[in-house]
Amino acid sequence: MHTFEVWAPIPESVSVEVDGRRHDMTPSPDGWWRADVDASPDSRYAFVLDDSDTPLPDPRSPRQPDGVHSPSQLHTLDESLWTDSRWTGRQLAGSVVYELHVGTFTPEGTFAAAVAKLDHLVALGVDFVELMPVNGFNGTHNWGYDGVLWYTVHEGYGGPDGLQTLVDACHARGLGVVLDAVYNHLGPSGNYLDRYGPYLAQGANTWGRSINLDGPDSGEVRRYIIDNALRWFREFHIDALRLDAVHALVDHTATHLLEDLAIETRRLSAHLRRPLTLIAESDLNDPRLITSRSAGGCGLDAQWDDDVHHAIHAAVSGERQGYYGDFGSMACLADTLRQGWFHAGTFSTFRGRTHGRPLDTRRTPASSLVTYTCTHDQIGNRAVGDRPGTYLDSGQLAVKAALVLCSPFTPMLFMGEEWGASTPFQFFTSHPEPELARATAEGRKAEFAEHGWSTDDVPDPQDPETFERSKLDWDELVREPHARLLDCYRSLLHLRRDRAELTDPWLENLSVDYDEAEQWIVVHRGALRLACNLGAEPVSVPVGGSPVLWWEPPTQDETASATVLPGHSFVVLDSSP
Repeated sequence: MHTFEVWAPIPESVSVEVDGRRHDMTPSPDGWWRADVDASPDSRYAFVLDDSDTPLPDPRSPRQPDGVHSPSQLHTLDESLWTDSRWTGRQLAGSVVYELHVGTFTPEGTFAAAVAKLDHLVALGVDFVELMPVNGFNGTHNWGYDGVLWYTVHEGYGGPDGLQTLVDACHARGLGVVLDAVYNHLGPSGNYLDRYGPYLAQGANTWGRSINLDGPDSGEVRRYIIDNALRWFREFHIDALRLDAVHALVDHTATHLLEDLAIETRRLSAHLRRPLTLIAESDLNDPRLITSRSAGGCGLDAQWDDDVHHAIHAAVSGERQGYYGDFGSMACLADTLRQGWFHAGTFSTFRGRTHGRPLDTRRTPASSLVTYTCTHDQIGNRAVGDRPGTYLDSGQLAVKAALVLCSPFTPMLFMGEEWGASTPFQFFTSHPEPELARATAEGRKAEFAEHGWSTDDVPDPQDPETFERSKLDWDELVREPHARLLDCYRSLLHLRRDRAELTDPWLENLSVDYDEAEQWIVVHRGALRLACNLGAEPVSVPVGGSPVLWWEPPTQDETASATVLPGHSFVVLDSSP
């Protein structure tokens, strides 16, 4: 006997169809409907609302073997398959994150295939594997941000059992797992939630209707989100969640959803006796997200920091279009490294207003800011999805890596970055509906046409070749110049693990010198000094020490009071006696 239940305050009647047979459900005053039905552990089921002829999948479906429009399937993970009973978790501070898209990380695009590449990540020296969204979406391939059934795992990747296998394999190798969770919108195809209840608000954000977090009956909607987050932690042994675009969560209640989530996550963490981490993606530069609840904040553990990316990328590449307009100078780069954000109550020309708020560097560790040279967005949201290696030389890529990996922030790499992958990471979809497919393709081209790109250059997200082009080419690892860059990344990561100065999270202990005209910058981390030459010509940098790691060999005079750096190069110097 199995109890089927669903929250559906809108319809006047609900029945559940189990393996082809319908059963009436009994309502309760709180909007929940229930029915006890004889069912097998893998029964297919769906809900019928009022007099509809179309059974709908369960909003909390554990599995969708035939896609998001089809009946759900009962499913429970086999607890006997877990081998991570001794896994005690991993804290974010001091760690390095590696973001990947399951569908393009390997040629096969599955969880099982990703397991075969985990030893590469261990040898590289990262600590967390971050999976872009894996929940149910319509179609065969997608970035993951068109998900409509948040409790499912995409069957094309291997379904829930495949995710279990990948997480278990990560833990066996000492790797934590971060899962990208999207709670700010639902995808355009397969979303039936508004037929069940008031899941959606009247407003909208960039990607669609807003979620009802503070209107009538929003309590159950908030519960739907929080229960989903806790399920990943509890049932799938996930270690951290990356919360997509939290600035698009509209919540005017006294206790924001994010604070509620932080409270319940901390409670579960105490019970499971391992760290559970919440990482926000936000473009607000608002330190209250990562401020403790006792100090009036939301109590999240970390948030993505685009300003560090923009400051490094613009300074190294020279790009100034769009949101890079305020970035690019050595002074900007130095200020951003010192204070965490560049826009911290300053005027943003891109936004046309004052943006951000200063971070209290005395109380908030820099490890609460996740920084990077690449992300899925920073590559995929370029018109042609080109990686930095297509327009920067290897020395420039190495300089960018050194600035992130020798920083006090929590570094994150994007798959393939470590060897300067030549494959693009383009925006791809596989909407089966012709009208939606056409609208997606046309919208993408129109978006970039506004910024001066030729529409002929913008790949069609619906073209299967766009997806195929975005898959990593693992044969590149042993070829030059990729092999040399990979060795550089490994050396930087191993140095970060060996030297406590590099994981010191307090910005008060960091200092920066630079020369705007000669384009060099020196970041002081205790006895270690990272000197970078962003220019193409050699420069003499007034800093000494014993070279311990470099891209191109530096030279020093007998006094070692200055170091000559070749163009587009870096060196880590040790000033210890």
